[in-house]
Amino acid sequence: MRGIPLKKIIFLSCALLTVFTLASKSQSTTVQTGQASKPTEQSRTFFPHNWVRGYTDFAVAPSHNEPDLSRCAFPQPASAGGTASLCTAYGRYLFSGYVEFQPIGRTPARHFFLFFEPKFSFGRNIPQLTYTASMLPIAFERSVGIGFQLPKHFDLRVTQHQVDWLGRYSKSLGPADLKTNGPYGLYATIGVRWSFGGYGSQQASQNY
Repeated sequence: MRGIPLKKIIFLSCALLTVFTLASKSQSTTVQTGQASKPTEQSRTFFPHNWVRGYTDFAVAPSHNEPDLSRCAFPQPASAGGTASLCTAYGRYLFSGYVEFQPIGRTPARHFFLFFEPKFSFGRNIPQLTYTASMLPIAFERSVGIGFQLPKHFDLRVTQHQVDWLGRYSKSLGPADLKTNGPYGLYATIGVRWSFGGYGSQQASQNY
């Protein structure tokens, strides 16, 4: 288990927001020529239209519905201290997102893309003992990988997943601490994704 300084997390979040902002400003507009035309930057070799795409999401879990990050025992042993226990890894707030980078617009390399899916958990709760509105950092969960677009809206993806504990969770938290490596832990997968109904429509996939 490794801890990451909160300053590094804030810097990473700001960097992602900056990329989203610059990318949205750089998108080209469509040209109307009697019929719907393709984006003017579609034929670019590098940084074509929508080469950066994704979304961000912020969610709040109501009391008695807090996400369990698999770090603390439940019920906690009496020796943990009850409401004074330091092991409170039950989230209240979730900040997540997904971003894809596809900077090449021509040649077969246009089908390759990189993706990044971060999720930050914050909170300080113990089920049936204490519920707070605290935004104490708990964990930084992320998936990163590379994908290749196939015909018929299929993607071939190689993904690596990891969790880093933040703040005090980078250390042992007493008798209630299970010392796990986070939700789903560290793993890598090779998989296929199929998008349908227009979801996730992408330039290279449409023009395969």
